[in-house]
Amino acid sequence: MATSKKKQPVATGKIVVRNRKAHFEYEIVERHEAGMVLKGSEVKSLRAGQMDIADAYVEVAGAELWLVGARITEYANANRYNHDPLRRRKLLMNRAEITRIHVKVREKGLTLIPLTVYFNERGKAKLEIALVRGKRQYDKREDIRRRDDERQMARMRD
Repeated sequence: MATSKKKQPVATGKIVVRNRKAHFEYEIVERHEAGMVLKGSEVKSLRAGQMDIADAYVEVAGAELWLVGARITEYANANRYNHDPLRRRKLLMNRAEITRIHVKVREKGLTLIPLTVYFNERGKAKLEIALVRGKRQYDKREDIRRRDDERQMARMRD
């Protein structure tokens, strides 16, 4: 009898930004999708692709999730109604999911980081977050070695 795995959310729609270092620096344990509370000028900047999540992380405060350290560049045409580029942004998820994530972060020593920001089919800005465990240096070297071996094998086949 086959075991069923929980379907992992995948970014669908227009991808704004990806955290490219995440797969190298961390071992991904679980993925989740969250909505973001944004201001109008932030949405305009996102549609222009003006976001950086390389140094961002997700923090659990009470029963809420917050995106900290993400930079959304100011929108040029918003003049005085512009937003603070580094402000904390509230993430929207089901309370039961937030509680379950909070328990794992507290007890198992996992961290929450953003992986991808994208617009779904309905035009809503979504954030794919992941529960991760940091890789050791020898794990990173092993990944590099494995990738090099796969490239060599592909060259041999061609």
